[in-house]
Amino acid sequence: MNLLTILLQLLLLLLLAPLISGLIKNWKAKLQNRRGPRIWQPCFDVLKFLRKDMVISEHASWIFSAAPYVVFITSLLAGLMVPMMITQAPLSRFGGALAVVGLLALGRFFLALAGLDPGSAFGGMGSSREMTISAIAEPAMMLAIFTVAIAAGSTDVSRIVQATQGPTWKLLDPTHVLAFVALFIVLLAETGRIPVDNPATHLELTMIHEAMLLEYSGRGLAFMEWGAAIKQLVLM
Repeated sequence: MNLLTILLQLLLLLLLAPLISGLIKNWKAKLQNRRGPRIWQPCFDVLKFLRKDMVISEHASWIFSAAPYVVFITSLLAGLMVPMMITQAPLSRFGGALAVVGLLALGRFFLALAGLDPGSAFGGMGSSREMTISAIAEPAMMLAIFTVAIAAGSTDVSRIVQATQGPTWKLLDPTHVLAFVALFIVLLAETGRIPVDNPATHLELTMIHEAMLLEYSGRGLAFMEWGAAIKQLVLM
């Protein structure tokens, strides 16, 4: 695995993740008979937030300032452990599927701490709900991953992908079909999509992910949104 492949996948993660979020918002708007935002709008939003200063509550500690960077870096590292352009992931030798789940869990842990840190009521509710969903979704993700890992004979994501290459009937195996259904449900929970959460809601009492970001602005909000988009792409 050469340096060029690592840099290309890194660039792909950074650019494609906001684009996927923009496509989802655009298609969702069209299904609702609305015009919707441009597909590149999340990229423009991230660039706009990066140019702004970050306002920090006087009650917040270092956790509030560090959490956006932890969320962003853990999502990026998890993305480099998942094959995208070729069947061999750039950082697959440093960890398999368990490392990917662990990195995403670490990012979620700091995200929940960041929601609690400023002492905001809505942030606390969002963190509590996020941890409740995490307690249900992460074991389901682990079971689904172990299912396909046993079939592939390895927990290395690259080897799991390589094991599914070949005849179509391999993908239609009941093991893979049931694991796909389970991972799809986990994807909805992990990315905060309907029916688990609604990323477009503005009602604080029903927010989960967005409630933890209410206190963020500027660069902190940019890295939080960027990290969430990368996590969504990794899970997809």
